[in-house]
Amino acid sequence: MSTEGYIQANTQGRLHDAREASLSPLDRGFLYGDAVYEVWRTYGGVLFGAEEHWSRLGASAAGLGLRLPFDWPALLEEIRRTVAAFRQHTRWAGELYVRLQISRGAGPIGLDPELAGPHAQWVLLVKPLADLSESELHTGMKVALATVVRRNDARTLPPGLKTGNYLNNVLALREALAAGAQEVLMVNLAGRLTEGSVRNFWFVEGDTAFTPPLEEGLLAGVTRRILFEHVAPATGFKLREAALTPADLPRFAECFVTSTTQDVVPVATIGAQRFQLGPNTFTQKLKTAFQTYVNNYARVHPEWRV
Repeated sequence: MSTEGYIQANTQGRLHDAREASLSPLDRGFLYGDAVYEVWRTYGGVLFGAEEHWSRLGASAAGLGLRLPFDWPALLEEIRRTVAAFRQHTRWAGELYVRLQISRGAGPIGLDPELAGPHAQWVLLVKPLADLSESELHTGMKVALATVVRRNDARTLPPGLKTGNYLNNVLALREALAAGAQEVLMVNLAGRLTEGSVRNFWFVEGDTAFTPPLEEGLLAGVTRRILFEHVAPATGFKLREAALTPADLPRFAECFVTSTTQDVVPVATIGAQRFQLGPNTFTQKLKTAFQTYVNNYARVHPEWRV
């Protein structure tokens, strides 16, 4: 069997090729999106933001009234088992993408959560993670502003919960891809900027980068949190929250996005609006500062090595 594109799965402790079926068709994550998930990545073989991601997973599960089936030490052991199997199978020595999905379980068809079995069901997935090339970083990302799909309101399905229901994001991204873009920027029902399909947005004016507040309807990104809580205080970068609309875009010189898998990535355009790119930009300097933090994190947290 070819190892190209191989993804290692671990379903309830059973290691297998991710292409093999492992969950019941009656699983509520499959039927209703009644599930939560979290993604980690490694830097230097160390799970980055390990505790922050675990904390967010717990908050998402609590929001759904879903009990996690293990504690952090037990999960870490399963991650290590899955990573070891992946590396043995593929001989991949680079950085990794680690995804955990937990559903409420399986049971008779019906929306009532009590129909689920007594135990949540979980699957771990591990695959290679290749960082963006210097060329891709130099080019920047092309973004489209969604005009048809709006970010779902927090009073309907809270965007702050990282659940198995990502249809709002999928439809918005589909709109952007059809316009020839790589990512989407969504606005909420009030017409204010929120986030991308899987990324937080930042906008640079002068010596300050602004990002929409969580209350506008967006996921509390772990990279976003680390920039605010650790990188900015240590380096002096000015980062602020601000409610913004599409009409504010022309006043910003730069734009960048943040995510777990790609950290800080410059944005070249949002629709017809162009932004500055290059080695001396706020964005690139912040990315360098973030990389310094990452390198130190990997050095001082050998306990998260997988």
